[in-house]
Amino acid sequence: MKLLVQIPCLNEEETLPDVIRSIPREIPGIDVIEILVIDDGSTDRTVEVARELGVRHIVHHTRNMGLARSFRDGIDYAMAQGADIVVNTDGDNQYPQERIADLVQPILRGEADIVIGDRQTATIAHFSPFKKMMQGVGSKVVNRAAGTKLPDAASGFRAYSRASLFRLNIITQFSYCMETIIQAGNRRLKIASVQIDTNAKTRDSRLFKNIWQHMFKSGSAIVRSYLMFRPYALLATLGTILLIAGLVPFVRFGIRFFADEAGGHIQSLILGSSLLIASLFCFALLVIADLLRTNRILLEESLERIKHMQYPTTSTQHGFDPMELHAER
Repeated sequence: MKLLVQIPCLNEEETLPDVIRSIPREIPGIDVIEILVIDDGSTDRTVEVARELGVRHIVHHTRNMGLARSFRDGIDYAMAQGADIVVNTDGDNQYPQERIADLVQPILRGEADIVIGDRQTATIAHFSPFKKMMQGVGSKVVNRAAGTKLPDAASGFRAYSRASLFRLNIITQFSYCMETIIQAGNRRLKIASVQIDTNAKTRDSRLFKNIWQHMFKSGSAIVRSYLMFRPYALLATLGTILLIAGLVPFVRFGIRFFADEAGGHIQSLILGSSLLIASLFCFALLVIADLLRTNRILLEESLERIKHMQYPTTSTQHGFDPMELHAER
């Protein structure tokens, strides 16, 4: 059983040593533990520090590609190396790497395909009350879309089984956290949570400039996922609301008409017609979204078969040089 711990990094030369040193070297049930550093266009000594600390696996981006692309390239590399389990942590030492052993246990026992570290966000001191509230709201929305009951959907401290990675496809350019949960839930993968305590804050997030940008981008990713996997939940609901709202002005106009007061209420017909057209537009989009959803399912099944053919059981079958992969895109 081979475990690969991947660490996406962007200028993490100061915190990376603490992350690497705290990764356990032995875990019951795991035969091999290896570390992968994904350098997302760092301009400091991140890569040099990783090599000095004995890291043999490095994915290097010549420019910043974003967290989602870093995660995806790391997964591709890990699968090519024959990893049975992939754990994702952060280069800023936010997560307690010593808990990796606990994170992988549900997968080793066959109880879960994906395990997420629950940061218990309500207890994190440097989170403002507003951020704690929004984290809770975001998790509820994601759980609704995925059909799950996860307390911390935004946590990036995760373990993935090899089988689950065959079935997941990352397309977002912002953050993979929400999208992978919604995909996994809709593809009937088993997701578990393990409570963890985060380390002290070392720096501000580089993923977004402020909480509003984070909310906007996360919201966009969630809406996109809803349209992909559950178009009925969004478009059918919106179309029904507009349909009912559009009928109300017509009823009002009918009442006025039979009371011989219709002449001054022609605006009711205009408003009602506009709302009914919007409702019809939503139901038309629903039909298109459902057809695209069916096409996506067929494509994902094809991609899963391709991955099984592309990624070998061991790295020697693939012919990759385990020292370094340059993802210069």
